[in-house]
Amino acid sequence: MRFILTCLRLYPKQSFIMLSALLLANLAEGIGLSALLPLLNLAIRQTPEAQSDPSMQQQTVNRFEQMVLDQLDAVGLSPTIGLLLVIVVIAVSFKSGLMLVAQRNIGYTAAQIATDLRLDMLRAMLATRWEYFLQQPIGRYTNSLATEAQRASNAFVFSVTLITILIQSTIYTGIALLVSWQATIIAVVIAIFVMSILRFLVKMSRKAGRKQTKLLKSLLTRLTDTLQSVKPLKAMAREGLADSVLTLETAKLNKSLQKEVFSTAVLAAAQEELFVIIIAIGMYLALVFWEMPLATVMMLVILLGRTLSRLGKVQKQYQKMVNKESAFWSLQKTIEDARAAREQLHGGAVVELTQGIRLQEVGFSYGGHAILKGLSMEIPAGSLTTIIGPSGSGKTTLVDLIIGLLKPQEGEITIDGVPMDELDIKAWRSRIGYVPQENLLLHDTILHNVTLGDPELDEGDAEYALRAAGAWEFVQQLPEGLLSTVGERGGRLSGGQRQRIMIARALAHRPRLLILDEATSALDPVSEAAISSTMEQLRGELTILAISHQTALVSAADRVYRMEDQRAVLVSGTRQDAS
Repeated sequence: MRFILTCLRLYPKQSFIMLSALLLANLAEGIGLSALLPLLNLAIRQTPEAQSDPSMQQQTVNRFEQMVLDQLDAVGLSPTIGLLLVIVVIAVSFKSGLMLVAQRNIGYTAAQIATDLRLDMLRAMLATRWEYFLQQPIGRYTNSLATEAQRASNAFVFSVTLITILIQSTIYTGIALLVSWQATIIAVVIAIFVMSILRFLVKMSRKAGRKQTKLLKSLLTRLTDTLQSVKPLKAMAREGLADSVLTLETAKLNKSLQKEVFSTAVLAAAQEELFVIIIAIGMYLALVFWEMPLATVMMLVILLGRTLSRLGKVQKQYQKMVNKESAFWSLQKTIEDARAAREQLHGGAVVELTQGIRLQEVGFSYGGHAILKGLSMEIPAGSLTTIIGPSGSGKTTLVDLIIGLLKPQEGEITIDGVPMDELDIKAWRSRIGYVPQENLLLHDTILHNVTLGDPELDEGDAEYALRAAGAWEFVQQLPEGLLSTVGERGGRLSGGQRQRIMIARALAHRPRLLILDEATSALDPVSEAAISSTMEQLRGELTILAISHQTALVSAADRVYRMEDQRAVLVSGTRQDAS
């Protein structure tokens, strides 16, 4: 029940509307049912057999029936078949309208829960410290955003349906108690006993749901990793290894799903059979041993039949809810962990990078392994600085420190003479344009790929960025210009064109520092030389920091630093001196 209470607390307004509508709807149904017993008795008394049998005309009126008749008399209404039918129809219509209100709010709230969970997950994930983010498997977040959010939404629907049915069963039980409290108590006690016997099926479903949550997380994590490495696996004819692992995970998930289906089917079948037996025995006792009037027995059969049916559905809905709710708690745990790892972005000084960046005796270790130690270097404002060095020498770590994704464990980094600890890091990052090695183009238009949908950027900003990146000429030649679609991962463009679009994206918000992180490593010499020429034209307008092994960016640089022995050594800007 903790899940239900949590949802009601998170969405108090929607919950109040839903519960109020459900309560009033079921009260309206109760009023309609209360008119049913006198309606049945009136109908029986007007049959030809009853007209010719004085004993049937003088049959004792049930206490509940008398209460209904007294209420009608109090408002000056005479009980007739027509009037009682009108009451039933009005009650059903009123119930239908209220249920529409309730169901609409249930659907809206369920959709809102899935949306809110996804947004909370995204915001928490994007706000984490960089070290924490790098440790998280992408498949885990994919699973959270896709399956877990939807399963949590379904759990909410099942929980509200459970509440709806519980209210209905309470109304039916209350009316049945007024008709015959002895028969009602016996029926309800037996029903509860039956449900307690079948409780193990609910536990089985809960266990299966937890297993599914765990397996889906593992499966999607493995699937994401596998799809990212399909090409090398196929190239070595080893895709069968991935297939065997995924097949094993899928088989475990399928087994868990089978247990869920089995427990659900057995619960439904067992309930139906046992409740029918209870009703049959009750009818026999009422007619033969207790000699109740036929109308009263029929009314009890309707009420207790519905009561037992609703109690059974309460258990079935609870079974469905506990199967899905583990996804909600799993997603909440992921969000809480991400929030605990939130990056601390304190306010501070805002700089424009008019002087330069200075690193003094900077040291950084990861997992006990020293990556940088005693590193010192300067990046003058307006210059083109290139960093070279072998893989694993700390080039990317150095860039992450300058961006502020990582904090130096030793030494100090200053921007325009201001220590980074005193900077407004978010404002500093807003002045950085970053071009990674990976192709991150979206299957969308060039305009969207440059602006990324930023409402503060328009076509004029996109044109400026494309011109600055040396891409405007070829974009103009495309059939739809800015609105041309680049294809999946930019497949409709050449490698050089894709990289220029990436550079334009980094320039669109007019940064003060442009970072090229191995951005030309996958390009042919001609494309790389063209990109280098573009960088030379941008030099002076902004500061450029390039990580590269390529000849052109080394030759064009004002300063070249080689990473060696965990330090940065200043070398000449020519290829011969840097090699």
